[in-house]
Amino acid sequence: MTLCGTAHDSAVRRGGDGYHTWLDHIWPAAGCAAPIRLHGQVHTVEAHTGVILTTLPTSALPDGVIYKACGNRRTTVCPSCAETYRRDAYHLVRSGLTGGKGVPESVSTHPAVFATFTAPTFGPVHTRHVRTHTCTDKTRCTCRPEPCHARRIIDTCPHGIRQACFARHEATDQRIGQPLCLDCYDHDHHVIWNNQAGELWRRTKQTMERHLNRIARRRGLPRIRIAHGKAAEYQRRGAVHFHALLRLDGLDPDDPTAVITPPSELTVDDLQDAVQHAATVTRYTTEGHDERPGGWSIAWGDQLDVRPLSLRGDNPVTDVMVAAYLAKYATKGTETTGHASRRLDHTSIEQYANRTGTHTERLIAACWDLGHPKHAGYDGLRRWAHMLGFGGHFFTKARRYSTTFAALRAARVRYRRAQDVGNDYAPDAFDRQEELDDETTLIIGDLTYAGSGWKTTGDALLANTAAAQAREYTRAGREELAYEQACSSSTPLAA
Repeated sequence: MTLCGTAHDSAVRRGGDGYHTWLDHIWPAAGCAAPIRLHGQVHTVEAHTGVILTTLPTSALPDGVIYKACGNRRTTVCPSCAETYRRDAYHLVRSGLTGGKGVPESVSTHPAVFATFTAPTFGPVHTRHVRTHTCTDKTRCTCRPEPCHARRIIDTCPHGIRQACFARHEATDQRIGQPLCLDCYDHDHHVIWNNQAGELWRRTKQTMERHLNRIARRRGLPRIRIAHGKAAEYQRRGAVHFHALLRLDGLDPDDPTAVITPPSELTVDDLQDAVQHAATVTRYTTEGHDERPGGWSIAWGDQLDVRPLSLRGDNPVTDVMVAAYLAKYATKGTETTGHASRRLDHTSIEQYANRTGTHTERLIAACWDLGHPKHAGYDGLRRWAHMLGFGGHFFTKARRYSTTFAALRAARVRYRRAQDVGNDYAPDAFDRQEELDDETTLIIGDLTYAGSGWKTTGDALLANTAAAQAREYTRAGREELAYEQACSSSTPLAA
């Protein structure tokens, strides 16, 4: 392979074995777009006595620092770290449906549904509606859509804008999600709803459980609870909606932490009814504001989709599909709206906010104006103006739904410790695992922040190339294992 420019200079500077030593050193952060650089000292301490056995200064390491992956979940910020987050989210969601990773396998028999909760309308926007999809991949849909806003009688708004659109928008049309009339659209209510969406979800889940427990009491059944995994997604108009996986669990009064099978008399139909009931009746009004003394009404939109889940492939919605779906949206942000900035302050707000500008600029301006510190209870709007008011996590779950991200990360650390230095796995790696788990020494880092990013463009290229080759090697290995499994499970044809 021939390198040029800074990549060539970096390779020469590393030279021979020095490159492999450097690559082994930076490997935990290889592929990261902007790793964190740390400098200081690393101490090896005896666990039982606290005596410092050895001290290693980072100045003795390649580049004089320790590299740590940034861990950002957003694909647009760091594709490598976002892919790790996506895979963890996938296993976290799927283990709550099929069991494993500390979750009992009996959860695969629990009633479960996949529901999508949407925001209400704040004014008509351009849409692309396909009545019946004939494509196999909706992300590359080529189906013919319906007219955007077809009307027999065309009215105009007070600002002189026609309240109709007969265009059949393509998926890439920039008008999708834009209001028919910017001045008529209620941008204030929009950002308030985004900001209150987390509270609305909390109340909705409470209503679901209360509804199901009332049914259980009438039937003489023990109490139940609902475990969930949820991902937030931005629509093109900038409103948040939630994709939620809801699993029905039993409740053991003697051990509230246990995950047990719910009464068989409660079915997936009861769970669906509870979701539809809660989405319809759950609503509340926010505290008063100078712009709206009576507060804003917070409720779900009319579009609600609730589908039962199955572990069998004959059901249109399976556990694998849902896990992949939620994991995909866990790595996204506001990019679909055309806006992607970091947290805004008084020096940067003017670049993005404009009460008479574009749709997104008006949403950001609404956050900033409504979130003035003098308005108690609304100050969080300014903090989350870059997220159009939404300040919640993009991926959340109930405590007892499944395992945790921390457990998955810890398992990954233990797995790496069981390997030799470099990319080749140790032949006795798993034989040494028990020894590694029973640690007699501790590694304590006395480290401080030294900066972000690779030192040179060449270092970034070499590290990312090595990481990409490792990912390709892993992908090829998975495909080979899947092929071997498919061949071994197939039934030979009769002679």
